[in-house]
Amino acid sequence: MKPLRSLSGLIDFDCAARWGSFKLAASELHKTPAAVSLQVRHLEESVGFPLFVRHPRHITLTAKGQELAIVVARMLADLRTKVGALQRGDEEAVLRISTTHSFAIKWLVPRMHRFTKQYPELDIRIDSNDSPVDLEADSTDVAVRYGPVRDGDPTVLFREQLVPVYSPELLEPGQAELTLADLPKYRLLVEKSPENWLLLLNENKALEAKYDFSRGYSHWGVLVQAAVAGQGVALVPYGIACQDIQTGALRQIACKSAAFGSGYRFLVNPQKENMTKVLHFRDWIVAEMDEMRRTLQARSA
Repeated sequence: MKPLRSLSGLIDFDCAARWGSFKLAASELHKTPAAVSLQVRHLEESVGFPLFVRHPRHITLTAKGQELAIVVARMLADLRTKVGALQRGDEEAVLRISTTHSFAIKWLVPRMHRFTKQYPELDIRIDSNDSPVDLEADSTDVAVRYGPVRDGDPTVLFREQLVPVYSPELLEPGQAELTLADLPKYRLLVEKSPENWLLLLNENKALEAKYDFSRGYSHWGVLVQAAVAGQGVALVPYGIACQDIQTGALRQIACKSAAFGSGYRFLVNPQKENMTKVLHFRDWIVAEMDEMRRTLQARSA
C-alpha cells in the first residue's frame, strides 16, 4: 500500500469532482484546465489508482474516486469551518448540537429558549440527523443520541419509558378518560411494529382482547404528532410526548409500564469536552432531564 505523502491536489480533485469538469473547476479555482488536470494526475499517481474516467468532452468519477470524493469533501468542509471560526474568534461563541429528528423537534427545540435565556451570548446550531455522528468532526461539539442504554454508563441522560397517549378529541361526550379497557375501540398506533404494544398489554394482563394495529410510523416524533391529531392511541417514549402531555394536547393512560431498554446519551467531541460552552450545555440538559424524570415518576406513582 502506497502512503499518501502529499495533500497537493486534493482541492483540485474536490472541485473537479463537484463540477464533473476540469474546465469548470479551473474557472472556480482561477487556474487553467491543464493545471487542474495535472494536479489530479499527480494525486492519482500518489494514491495509486485512477480517480476519473476521462471522456472526450467530460469526466466521471471512478468507484474509488466517488468514495474518496466524499471523504475529501467532508474533510475540506471541516477545515474551512475551523479556519473560519479561528479567523472570527468565535469557537467559544458557537455551540453545535447534533441530535435525532424526533428529539430535536419534540424535546430540544421547545426548551432551547430556556438555555438561550441563560446564555444569550451563544450562537446555537442544531443539526437534526438520524445518521451516526462523527464526534471527531469539527462541525460537532456535542451530540444527544437515542438508542440502547445500560446501567452505569456515565453518558446516559435519561432511560426512556413508553406510555400510551391519546388526544382528548377521542373522548366521547361525558367520558372523563380512556383506560386500557377502551383500547379495542381505537386504532393502536405503532412505531414500525406492534412489539412494544404487545409487551405493555401483556404486562397489564390485557392481551386477550382484539386490537387494531393498522397504522405504523417510522419516527417517534411522527407517531406523537399522529396521536395529537387524534388518529388513534399511541405508545410513545415519554420524553418525546411530555411537552404535549404537559400542554394537554395528549393525555396519558394510567397503567403498568413494560421493560424498555432505550434512552438518551450525551456525547462530546473529545477535543471540546472542557470548553465552557459544552460544560454549560451539559449542566443545563442534565437539569432538564432530571426535571422530566421527576415529572414522569409523579405521573407513574
